[in-house]
Amino acid sequence: MTDETLTSWLLRTVSSYLDVPEAGIDPAVRLQALGLDSAHAMALCVDIEERWGVLVDPALVWDHPTINAIRKYLEGQLAAT
Repeated sequence: MTDETLTSWLLRTVSSYLDVPEAGIDPAVRLQALGLDSAHAMALCVDIEERWGVLVDPALVWDHPTINAIRKYLEGQLAAT
């Protein structure tokens, strides 16, 4: 897995929740500022577990508020497994 793969997956997933093009999402911008709400955050946790096999806390989006931050966190979790 490369950083690009994880970043691409996160961009694609978040863009589908927000119904915006992937190109319209800056991975350094807080997801809440883009309109991601608690229902989306919970769905993201479920999708991460299903796709990557990593169990994440529902507070993930608040603890790691950008796509870049989530990617870095997940890289650490994936490396530990």
